[in-house]
Amino acid sequence: MRTTVLLLALAVPAFAELRPAETGRVKFKAIDDQKAVADRYRLDPVEFEYRLKPQRELVVSGVEVYDLTFPSPVKSPHESNNTVYGEYYVPKGKGPFPGVIVLDILDGSQVVSRGIANVLAQNGIAALCVQMAYYGPRRPAGEKVRLLSPDLDQTMAAIRQTVLDNRCAAAWLAARPEIDAKKLGIHGTSLGSFMGALTAAAEPRLHNVSLLLGGGGLVDAYWDHPRAQPILTALSIAGVSKDMAKTAIAPADPLTYADRLKQRNLLMIAASRDDVVPPSAAKALWEATGKQKIVWYNATHVGAAVYLFEATNHIVKHFK
Repeated sequence: MRTTVLLLALAVPAFAELRPAETGRVKFKAIDDQKAVADRYRLDPVEFEYRLKPQRELVVSGVEVYDLTFPSPVKSPHESNNTVYGEYYVPKGKGPFPGVIVLDILDGSQVVSRGIANVLAQNGIAALCVQMAYYGPRRPAGEKVRLLSPDLDQTMAAIRQTVLDNRCAAAWLAARPEIDAKKLGIHGTSLGSFMGALTAAAEPRLHNVSLLLGGGGLVDAYWDHPRAQPILTALSIAGVSKDMAKTAIAPADPLTYADRLKQRNLLMIAASRDDVVPPSAAKALWEATGKQKIVWYNATHVGAAVYLFEATNHIVKHFK
């Protein structure tokens, strides 16, 4: 019930005096030599222009919300996908506040990410909900292009674009006067947790990492999974073995970058009866990343929503 109240606070806007719209330029430059970063997730220095405009004040929450746009550092074949959209949830006051990138679940409605961002901001943590590649306004009108699709090349390209977009978002947060650049992090739920893990492994600015209902070792976890049988049957017909699938998926598997994630302050929250992301996947990533903090709930993937309030408390404490 308390979780529901917190989420409903999003629906009580008031148009108080917010900060005026602003435009500016931010320079992305890697803060390490990127030698340990996979080639596909490395990003050369780039300067980009952003626009930030006021959206609303959440009176119940005491949070200001702004719309952010900036160009993606990757040019996909779809023009609408080449602008990154975000919603910036800022606590009242001058800060400096910790800053967290928040990524959504597969359905992309942003209900989960907005709810978590709102709670973070209520607790003195600025949160930037970033629309992943082909999400929301980035999706081409009249087309069925998605971040995840049967087209492996397109999927891998969209995952790469999402990671590089998030790296630019981290640089934007770090440049904000109200943000403590030494206290940056990233949170992802379900599909967003996989993108969050990949981003954190590539971007050392994001030291604090929270993964809700995620994991790694994807091929091992799904090879005998009932939900994957149609895909596995198609792969078998095409002559694709388990080892071949592992090689193809490795660049998008958080387990591949476990050594990098060992260097982060990592929180994992998992469901012991998860029927979408197998518990074995969460356990595999937890073990490979140094057995940092993990919280288990006796729930299915969707059923974990019952524990969202408690889980969010863990997330807030982690980023504070």
